Parts: sequence; C-alpha cells; structure tokens
Amino acid sequence: MPPGGSATKKSSLRPKRVDINRDFDSLERLTEYVSNVSKSGAFIRTRDPWPVGTKLNLKFTLVVEDPEILEGVGEVVRVSDKPRGMGVRFVELSEKSKTLIEQLLEKQRARR
Repeated sequence: MPPGGSATKKSSLRPKRVDINRDFDSLERLTEYVSNVSKSGAFIRTRDPWPVGTKLNLKFTLVVEDPEILEGVGEVVRVSDKPRGMGVRFVELSEKSKTLIEQLLEKQRARR
C-alpha cells in the first residue's frame, strides 16, 4: 500500500458463463440438443436461447464410434427462431474434444 494512501484494486471480471449439460431420462424431457457441429461451433436447438455474447460451459455427447463427451467453452453468436435455438462459436476446446470433432466430420465426409 502506498504511504498515506490506499491500494487501488483492479477488477478482473470474467464474462458470466452458463452450463449447458442436459441429462435426460426420456425424449419427453429433452429441451436442448445439438443439431449441427463444425470445427468452429455448433447449433443448439433450445426453446430458451441465451442472448448473443453469453459464454457457455459446454458438455455434450457426440457419437463417432462410441458416445464420447465434448467439453469446452462457447459463446452465443446468433439466435434463431426457425429453428429455435442458438449458434455457438467454440472459444476453448480440449485437445480430446478437437480430435473428436475431426473424427465426426471425417466420418460424415466418408458417407457422402
């Protein structure tokens, strides 16, 4: 602390993050799901999309050979009414999640 003064604290606020991880017992309870995935992001269908700019903690299952969990941080970049949902850009992904997306995209290309 400076002599005769007070220390000035700089705030290091982080953007609010919202968890996206819906576990469900049956399809009747399913309210959010990923309908499209690319290297750069995903489209999440939901009745109640978050506003553009919202940071999301992502955790959802992708099926390549076996179901595997993709984890990371995304940011809402657009909201859509038809279909109802939000476009999310990947901000941070684990190396495992990046590899999983690449495997999924390669499998889709092979089907064409």
